[in-house]
Amino acid sequence: MKAGAEIITDRLLLRHWTGSTTDRTAFHRLFSDPEIMRFFPQRLARAEADALLDGLFPLIAEYGFGWAALCLKDKEDPIGFAGLMPVRFKAAFAPAVEIGWRVLPEHWGKGYATEAANALLRNGFKDLHLDEIVSFAVQDNHASTAVMKRIGMIPEPALDFDHPRVPDTHPHLKPHVFYRLTRADWQKKRAAD
Repeated sequence: MKAGAEIITDRLLLRHWTGSTTDRTAFHRLFSDPEIMRFFPQRLARAEADALLDGLFPLIAEYGFGWAALCLKDKEDPIGFAGLMPVRFKAAFAPAVEIGWRVLPEHWGKGYATEAANALLRNGFKDLHLDEIVSFAVQDNHASTAVMKRIGMIPEPALDFDHPRVPDTHPHLKPHVFYRLTRADWQKKRAAD
């Protein structure tokens, strides 16, 4: 999603984050809630989450896209985030653009991550002209891998990896599974639907 743009689906609005108190509160919760963060090595304090959010603005300006606030279409308050972001660590599959999402627990099980991700794939392949989009998650994060499968991503076990940004103090969170979708495969899937 290009800087300044919005993506609207049947039920959702993806928009860029602002510096508003509402956005900052939601962003902090997405990085501090114990249920949401069980597959991540640390929860962030409010100041850390604010710094992370502030760091998104120059990344979006640099790359032209990034993590977006995920809102219900008729409300402005974020219920999560979803977006495309260049992979910013060394990996066998990099350089690459990652698709990702995170949703507040009270909105789990409603298909919002899948709906947002499908819209982002369309945006990435049609508007941003990406050749491929990747995704990865802790191997035990079955909710995320289920979304990856639903949106047509293909597992590539040969590229599963230990995430370099997960500290050794959390060995159960290091192993990540890797999925990829090329523009050609996305177009074939759409033609078959």
